[in-house]
Amino acid sequence: MELLLLSNSTSDAGYLVHAHDALRELAGGRARACFLPFAGVTRDWDTYEALVRDALTPAGIEAHSPHRLSDADCVRALEAAELIVIGGGNTFRLLQCLRERGLLNVIARQVAAGAARYIGWSAGTNVACPTIRTTNDMPVADPGGLDALALVSFQINPHYFNLVVPGFRGETRDQRLAEFTVLQPRMPVLGLPEGNWVRVSGDRMEMGGAHGARWFLGQEIEDVAPGALSVPACATAI
Repeated sequence: MELLLLSNSTSDAGYLVHAHDALRELAGGRARACFLPFAGVTRDWDTYEALVRDALTPAGIEAHSPHRLSDADCVRALEAAELIVIGGGNTFRLLQCLRERGLLNVIARQVAAGAARYIGWSAGTNVACPTIRTTNDMPVADPGGLDALALVSFQINPHYFNLVVPGFRGETRDQRLAEFTVLQPRMPVLGLPEGNWVRVSGDRMEMGGAHGARWFLGQEIEDVAPGALSVPACATAI
């Protein structure tokens, strides 16, 4: 499998500009991309398609969305795609649309077989995980289950930070992720800061970007620098 899982899409430089080199490398000369805009809620899907099409053109990627097609034609578009691209927005709405349209198994099959490479950011990164239970989003839609594509064996928390705001009495991000890992001690979670991404190529995995990230596993926390990335061993016996 060939995956590029970005924490975010926007930066001061513009939409996806910070990831152009990583996008070109992942594409590897492949140009035809099927973009799925289903995470868009306040942004309509036509507008989202145009935004992403313009943003990916400098990386040599030609993106089109099949959201106007029937479910059967949408499946055929995914089966013909060299790249499958899933953008950010609301993860619950995204998973709902993928499940209702019968696209989850199609995407997983195409990517696992190497027939298509996968690019996701934010919600698109969340659905690449075994479940969407480490998303930051509100459950604005019922996705009919929280299981997702399972293209990687661990969870990712995009837009990760652990900022403590003076006077704020709510939980920090680390405390929220601890709630997950206490209940799921054998499932690692990678807190992925904005500006960073995970690149998977077969059995190799590395993290790009300028920032350190953080692994959460049970009661353990491990800070990791950009570069080669390995999933920590489970702290709890299976």
